[in-house]
Amino acid sequence: MEYNNETSKVTASQAKEAIRKAGYRDSLKSNDTEEHIDLAFYRPIGYMWACLAARIGVTPNAITIASIFLGIGAGIAFYFNNIWINIAGMLLLIWANSFDSADGQLARMTKQYSRIGRILDGMAGDIWFVTIYAAICLREVVTSEFFSEHHWVIWVMAAVTGLCHAKQAAVADYYRQFHLYFLKGEDGSELESADDLKRKLENLSWKKNFFKKLVLEAYTKYTINQEQMTPAMQRLRKVLRARYGTASKIPQSFRDEFRRLSLPLMKYTNILSFNWRTITLFTAIFLQMPWLYFATELTVFNAILVYMMLRHERICNQLTLQLEKEG
Repeated sequence: MEYNNETSKVTASQAKEAIRKAGYRDSLKSNDTEEHIDLAFYRPIGYMWACLAARIGVTPNAITIASIFLGIGAGIAFYFNNIWINIAGMLLLIWANSFDSADGQLARMTKQYSRIGRILDGMAGDIWFVTIYAAICLREVVTSEFFSEHHWVIWVMAAVTGLCHAKQAAVADYYRQFHLYFLKGEDGSELESADDLKRKLENLSWKKNFFKKLVLEAYTKYTINQEQMTPAMQRLRKVLRARYGTASKIPQSFRDEFRRLSLPLMKYTNILSFNWRTITLFTAIFLQMPWLYFATELTVFNAILVYMMLRHERICNQLTLQLEKEG
């Protein structure tokens, strides 16, 4: 659930009315960016959770918090060297992700947007995987002869994997938002600017707006990291802002061209998201080699990240040169 609006408060009755009017398709981001597994499995389940939540007055953020506890439970279950307990953990993680889908779908249908919701949603996934990573390390130290003698190896693998995981998720999310920016405009994307966020930070007081400023501080640092990893995209955004100002003023022909070039990369952003990561995790657990998950993250997933970044930067450079020639 990622939204760049400051706050959008909706009463329980308004949420129920919005759900009544909205359909399943209103709960989706876009066909371009939705992953096949999500469309076939998580989004239909998430839609049912969202409808139920609206009827009983549960907010998107409450659903996100519930998902955190489910994800922690899943991580704890992966510690045990017992396949049936591990399967229970897999089911808990699937349940947690269905809630993660539901919170965003509920927010889109009822317009219950908040930047806190975006950050809370990102924190939920981080908490799940920190718990899972710790459980895998403790399990390997206890059950593996090699890691019991060289326990530092598995902890280093976990730490480096966690850093790579964070980079992969941040870049994949950023590319999806940039694609949505051209597809749906500013209202349909959660694309932010670090400079705009810094200006908002300057207008907040630690004394009067402590929590709001703390949240915005964390979100600004996250956005700065995304921008630092995408220099060609930032040059393209700068040229577009200088020439057109807002997304609505960008010619449709240019927006269509970007969508055409960017669309093939959306499958890679989806691979670097939850579903394929958990398929890899579940496979490693079933093989009784949890460490294999870390090894796959460090090799296959990082290779996909580098390939995706190189192609996306090339697209942005190409379109920037095109704009500069025209201008």
